[in-house]
Amino acid sequence: MFKPLSRRTLLRGAGAALALPWLETMADAAPAAGPLTLSEPPLRMAFMFLPNGVRPDHWTPPGDGEDFELTPHLQPLAALKNDFTLLENLWNKNTVGRNGHWPKVPAWLSGGYVERTSGDDLDTGGVTVDQIAAQHIGDRTPLPTFELGLEPLRTGIDTAGGGFARMYGSFLSWRDPHTPVPKEIIPQLAFDRLFRNNRAPVMATTEGTINPILARSLQRDDASVLDLVMEDAKTAKRRGSISDRIRLDEYFESVRSVEQRIEASMRPQKRWINKGKFPLERPAAGIPETHAEHLRLMLDIFILAFWTDTTRIGTFMVGDAQSAVDYSWLPGVKGSWHTLSHHADVPATRDQYEAILNWNIGQVAYFLNRIKGLDEGGTSLLDNSMIMVGGTLKDGNRHTEENLPLLLAGKGKGTLRPGRRFRAPAKTPLCNLYVSLLDRMGVKVDSVGDSTGPLQGLA
Repeated sequence: MFKPLSRRTLLRGAGAALALPWLETMADAAPAAGPLTLSEPPLRMAFMFLPNGVRPDHWTPPGDGEDFELTPHLQPLAALKNDFTLLENLWNKNTVGRNGHWPKVPAWLSGGYVERTSGDDLDTGGVTVDQIAAQHIGDRTPLPTFELGLEPLRTGIDTAGGGFARMYGSFLSWRDPHTPVPKEIIPQLAFDRLFRNNRAPVMATTEGTINPILARSLQRDDASVLDLVMEDAKTAKRRGSISDRIRLDEYFESVRSVEQRIEASMRPQKRWINKGKFPLERPAAGIPETHAEHLRLMLDIFILAFWTDTTRIGTFMVGDAQSAVDYSWLPGVKGSWHTLSHHADVPATRDQYEAILNWNIGQVAYFLNRIKGLDEGGTSLLDNSMIMVGGTLKDGNRHTEENLPLLLAGKGKGTLRPGRRFRAPAKTPLCNLYVSLLDRMGVKVDSVGDSTGPLQGLA
């Protein structure tokens, strides 16, 4: 009979410590009392982005407070009505009168003013709320944040759409106004990021040994390999293409992430350990054949990241700006989400657009139902979360920016009161919500983007 291994087990050697990946013998390891174990579940915060707007009269319900009715778009969430708050009258004023899609995506979580550029000098005007949180509390978990999506990076300039770089619409999370945080779209790589402490190009050679440059830097307490190669890195970025710069930023961030995780293993933070095992095996290589299977698998991996306390902050792009995914596999649908969003109020086209949105809301319901069903010592993972779901457009056909379609799921460990329709004053900055969410995460900030203060009345 094997003895279950703790998920905190480290392989130790002379001057080194290596965390183990997920092992079957960890499956039944119960939370162990001790100085490195949290006494109660932590609070998680996530943002799920839906592109291409909604049909307003099928989103905004009649009724007030807790007596609001479920509209067609919200019907897939019927079983979760008491688990989310419908947020109204929030917006990003810096997106008004600009392109319908590209600049709105990075502004969604930052409130920044996104500049038109040729693509080599991206400027979103702000840092996204998830990265603000990571700057303060990201070192408490192996991954500071976790970014997932389904569609690859888009490049080029949309000359017909106001001259914005298309890559603005591919990134939800921004570390600073000029640096996006790339999302992972391949299930196996996303899974491995949770449980495998090395990435081949970063930590190891083909023979499996530690990268010698990184190894040397780790021998000095005050040295980062990035500091050692900074000048060459700047030269490489100047000489590279736009896509190369994005890849280099991701590579350098991966190196720094490895350094931070090794440092954290030397001084581990308290973490929460759930009983049992979340039923998800390592995915096969590549992207699943169908979009539906791809989305479900990535949602399960997203759940796993929170369930294992590998991270407490995450973003998920259900689709990129102007999502080109063809939904012709849905009954009665012929075309892509973005194309059909411009339905011009033609009933047959509008019905197809609604079918796509309703299906995706159904996938959100799947995600929320699953985390609601995961027990964490008498509460659920959903109870211990704050999950904002929505997008950057109200009317998908007309690209309206006011009163964004948003809902906030979870109880925030008792700091949120769901099950109602919450109406803020007209044109309240969406960033006011972020000030309030950060406060609940233990991050005190004076402002985020264009915020005017915390959003009152959520509790």
